[in-house]
Amino acid sequence: MSVTTKDVAYIAELARLRFTDEEMVTMTSELNNILHYIDKLNEVNTDGVAPLSGIHDPANFLREDVVAGSLTREEILHNAPDSQDRFFKVPKVIG
Repeated sequence: MSVTTKDVAYIAELARLRFTDEEMVTMTSELNNILHYIDKLNEVNTDGVAPLSGIHDPANFLREDVVAGSLTREEILHNAPDSQDRFFKVPKVIG
């Protein structure tokens, strides 16, 4: 596949870009180089290669979910400034 300056002018118009004649020639050359590289990649045999969703191997970096000891309700409420029954008592904020 090859890109012409006419194609680049059309793409530039769609992208609302303006190029000088020199820039148009440069862009045409660069786009052709990119497409040539993609054609080379299409020649690579990828049979038996699993597709990737990212460049890093998936790994779980989180710790194991282990049940550990915790404070009782009474111990927690003992540290509260004010409590009522089994709840923290706070100032009323809704009228």
